[in-house]
Amino acid sequence: MSAAMDFAFIVDPLPLLKAYKDSSVAMMRALAARGHRIHAIMQPDVYWEDGVTSSRATALTLKNDDHDWYDAGEVEERALKHYAAVIMRKDPPFDMEYVYSTYLLEAAEHEGARVFNRPRAIRDYNEKMAIARFRDFIAPTMVTRDGSRVSEFIDEHEDVIVKPLDGMGGVSVFRVRDGDPNRNVIIETVSHHGARTVMAQRYLPEIVDGDKRIILIAGQVVPRRHRRLFDRGERHQSDLLRRDRRAVGIRRGRNVRGRVAQRDCLTAKVNGLSV
Repeated sequence: MSAAMDFAFIVDPLPLLKAYKDSSVAMMRALAARGHRIHAIMQPDVYWEDGVTSSRATALTLKNDDHDWYDAGEVEERALKHYAAVIMRKDPPFDMEYVYSTYLLEAAEHEGARVFNRPRAIRDYNEKMAIARFRDFIAPTMVTRDGSRVSEFIDEHEDVIVKPLDGMGGVSVFRVRDGDPNRNVIIETVSHHGARTVMAQRYLPEIVDGDKRIILIAGQVVPRRHRRLFDRGERHQSDLLRRDRRAVGIRRGRNVRGRVAQRDCLTAKVNGLSV
């Protein structure tokens, strides 16, 4: 076995992580099983001073109980460059504080820290907007701040999903039909009366069967996919189908800059990309 190393995970507050399905917890457990030490960092605890990017971090002992999955240990201050790797796993909202975090992590990179994924890749690849690079594999989509354009899009496609670009986990996601009496109110609410850019997409009825989460590491597709069944809160693994490989659009020149990425697909449609 190789010598034990220290890995730091920048994550959401630990009590909010659902260990039975959270990929960050799965990574932590896999590293701990190989004898490595795990540290958790909260986003506000990363700072830069006198040319060094550091943080306050909590040592974790991982457990197999999904309801009580960790014991918190000592808290220490350490420069990020002194970890074997720093893994950025903080969920959106992708607000300016998130952007500032990528600036801090980019500074840490220049100091010698190994950061995954690359801060620039995280910053450049909004998980909603990134699908624009795969237009052959997405449902009809519009991105705009103009409420009248969104309304015209709903008229054309009749059944539409409207959502902000900076959210996640279904927050502020609305399904709007052409005859919905609350259509204008929904558009105004999601777009903040035209102050926020939103995405509108034709509704895909196949969502009732869940979606498929396909993971890429260093540009290579992991040969297993995760199907999420939203109505029952279940997840299943299965082998990738040929159409799944086609749907993720793995083509020369289309890979993302990050080391780890995932694409969420419905049938043969790509509906999200996370780095």
